[in-house]
Amino acid sequence: MRVRGLVSLAAGVLMAVTLTACGSDAAGSAAGLPRASDSAATSKRMPSPAADRFKSVRTYATVAPPTRLRIPAIDLVTPPLDQLDRMPADKSIALPTKPDRAGWFTGGPRPGQPGPAVVIGHVDMDHGPAVFFRLREMKPGEAVYVDRADGSSQQFTVTAVRQVAKSDFPTDDVYAPDLQPSLRLITCGGQFDYQAHNYLDNVIVFASPA
Repeated sequence: MRVRGLVSLAAGVLMAVTLTACGSDAAGSAAGLPRASDSAATSKRMPSPAADRFKSVRTYATVAPPTRLRIPAIDLVTPPLDQLDRMPADKSIALPTKPDRAGWFTGGPRPGQPGPAVVIGHVDMDHGPAVFFRLREMKPGEAVYVDRADGSSQQFTVTAVRQVAKSDFPTDDVYAPDLQPSLRLITCGGQFDYQAHNYLDNVIVFASPA
């Protein structure tokens, strides 16, 4: 889909999200928090009633990883989702391996967990349409189903569909951490720049749990 431009602007925010949401024992110690090995020594002086009112995202129930999307409005059932990490060189999100596959960004929440779960797919390739070719046709109120590895399914409802210039990618709207579960589907759109071999815009579908 020629979409590498869609993720480069978000790398800094994604790094911040990851470091905020997931700290190693070493990071916790450096911040003045007890290591896991120190829990017995500190448990007697931890004020549990107050602490219970301020739960970390990591204390919420986990959900199984996503395996595919089903979007009846555009007649789409994806093949198994790729699991996308970051590219070592520039920390941007890797792209799905094939045009007919979408991919879930594993550095963010799983669909149904607090925060924005992000799924990326190609819009087309040199020889025809790709998995998210019809994503731009979606409308608010339409359903997106996310199937999970444990056999469960989470339904989301589209709240907005936006086409934005890659030069003005809404990083905070897409990736900023939140305690409310949400889903973001991203592909390319708009005019194709034949000189740069890339689309100038992104199409972003925003969805919330039904």
